[in-house]
Amino acid sequence: MDVTADSLVSRAAHELALSADRLIADVERCLRREVPELSNDPEIARMTSANIAEHIAGALGGIEHGIELSRIDPPVADVERARRLARRGVSLSAMLRAHRLAQGIALDRLLEELPRLTSDAELISAAARKLIAETTGYVDRTSEQGVMAFQEERDLRLRWRLAMVNEAGLRIGTTLDISRTTQELADLATEHFADLATVDLLDSVLNGHDTPTEKPLVLRRVAQRSLTEHRPEATITRQQLHTYPDGSPPDRALTTGQPSRHHLDGARDRSPVNPGPGHGVDAHQTHSTLVVPLRARGTVLGVAQFSRHRNPSPYDDEDLLLAQEIAARAAVAVDNARRYTHARATALSLQRSLLPPCMPRQSAVEVACRYLPAGAEVGVGGDWYDVIPLSGARVALVVGDVVGHGIHAAATMGRLRTAVRTLADIDLPPDELLTHLDDVVLRLAAEVATDPDIEAEDIEADGYIGATCLYAVYDPVSSCCTLARAGHVPPTVVTRDGTVDILDLPPGPPLGLGGLPFEAAEVDLPEGSLLALYTDGLIEARDHDIDTGLTLLRQALAQPTASLETTCDTVLESLLRARPDDDVALLLARTHALGSRQVASWDLAADPAAVAGARSRVSQQLKTWGLEDLDFPAELVVSELVTNAIRYGRPPIQLRLIHDRALLCEVSDASTTTPHQRRARTYDEGGRGLLLVAQLTERWGTRHARHGKTVWAEVNESADFPTFAPV
Repeated sequence: MDVTADSLVSRAAHELALSADRLIADVERCLRREVPELSNDPEIARMTSANIAEHIAGALGGIEHGIELSRIDPPVADVERARRLARRGVSLSAMLRAHRLAQGIALDRLLEELPRLTSDAELISAAARKLIAETTGYVDRTSEQGVMAFQEERDLRLRWRLAMVNEAGLRIGTTLDISRTTQELADLATEHFADLATVDLLDSVLNGHDTPTEKPLVLRRVAQRSLTEHRPEATITRQQLHTYPDGSPPDRALTTGQPSRHHLDGARDRSPVNPGPGHGVDAHQTHSTLVVPLRARGTVLGVAQFSRHRNPSPYDDEDLLLAQEIAARAAVAVDNARRYTHARATALSLQRSLLPPCMPRQSAVEVACRYLPAGAEVGVGGDWYDVIPLSGARVALVVGDVVGHGIHAAATMGRLRTAVRTLADIDLPPDELLTHLDDVVLRLAAEVATDPDIEAEDIEADGYIGATCLYAVYDPVSSCCTLARAGHVPPTVVTRDGTVDILDLPPGPPLGLGGLPFEAAEVDLPEGSLLALYTDGLIEARDHDIDTGLTLLRQALAQPTASLETTCDTVLESLLRARPDDDVALLLARTHALGSRQVASWDLAADPAAVAGARSRVSQQLKTWGLEDLDFPAELVVSELVTNAIRYGRPPIQLRLIHDRALLCEVSDASTTTPHQRRARTYDEGGRGLLLVAQLTERWGTRHARHGKTVWAEVNESADFPTFAPV
């Protein structure tokens, strides 16, 4: 029988097939040495061994039986193996190199068999050429099929990764709340590529400071989620402060800002990334972990860890890259939320510091107030309220609203509140006060328009500052309230019989328009009446208009309550069922009256002889009130004020005493001339009267009316008597 190249090749394959196990072992050893990526993962190593055995058995069987290798189909599982290699992150070059290395070893063994079977060099050469051609073609065809499957799987992974990044952009950072943003990151991770996700933020960053340079770095657990039910894996609870060991992967990530990937061996591994109980993660089943720093705008904010214990696949470099991309988006969202939270807290703190810390002591009204900032999406606004004691036992009630939100609005509110108090101190009528306040707003707007440090988005329009205000002055002696408003919502009055009315006041333009007048209205408020002042955030919301809000307000105010504080709570609960869309300021005032037993007045003649009679009446009235201790200073003050009214004023002249928390002395005349205190020279005969009044009283001043003026002084037991040096 003639020996041909085909028969020689067949015999060589037959001989090699007898020791196929040894050949397979040689190939496995070579791949473990040259392509370690295929043996690092036990599952990939088993898959590689099965792949080698199937290919060698199929190829040797085909050659032995004279079947051309081009007609032999690769193993059915070969395509799936290529896809699994792609899913496990094994590189394409590693897969192709494994094919060539296996071909080289098998071809060498076949070529070694040829000289043992024949000594014909020409026949050996022909058989060798045939083996090289057949095996090369087989490997090329198998590799091409594997490459196609590998690339398809890689394309799927790439599309999945892009979809994940896009989903992260949609799901992470939906609000400006830090806890919710970090929890969105943990939820997304555990839904798609992690069994356990934890997020820790530096406590200093949460408090508005930069990344600390000194160790240990203190972190706060802000979010976590696990797929394991009924057994918590995170030993650190939410909002708990903790530290990581120095040199551990989380600590290195925080220090260097670089991510890392770690493969662990379950319970036998207590490496720094997974140090066991007390350090954040139960290592009993965890086999693979990604540690990714949260870094935004050059600042490390914290660290996120993603672990697997149920999913047998370890993390690969592509998983780390995906985690980095998602963490980067989350870090920007967290930084935005952190900056917003800090800015909002600053604005809220500023605004609360600018509001009255407590209500001043006065007898005209009983007050209760509330301030609620808007929801987080809107930001702190410029609503304010104030209660200002005035001369004559009167009190001013103020509610205002600055257009816009943020620190700029809060600061503007503080400036306007200061301006209102300053204007109130000179006892301007409500309409005149709003006119002056309008001028203040116009000047502020001019300053803003020319300030290069204020960005356009910080104000409502280019250089425009707007505000509304309601200013009311209540006099407990006459039980009359004078009100004026500048574009503000009207107040509400509840009478003692429970009737609720919206006061119809002249509207007046908003502050900041300029050139338009304001009008005041007078309303009688008997003792026990309830006056409600508020901003539009209380009565206007997304789900109802102002008219509906006013109806709800009437209903809430009509309900009987035990106190004004309870009434405030009832109003807020009735009108604000959720976080308000705008700031809310509410001021409730229940009126009191000073009757004839606390007020005494006399008409005086414009005659110097009337001064003595005025002193006598004052002395008698103080005895009636039991204020004999104030007789001396009160007589001196009244004597000086009446004398000045007779000498420099015009009739009619009136003297009035009010017994309130202090003794109030008032002298009115028809003149508009304002008395001024001056320093008298040594030999001047006059000029010391008002100096004496200032020394004997707590406060004194002048208020103007439409016809004339009133000079007033407040006398109490704490006033010091002046001491004069001997001449």
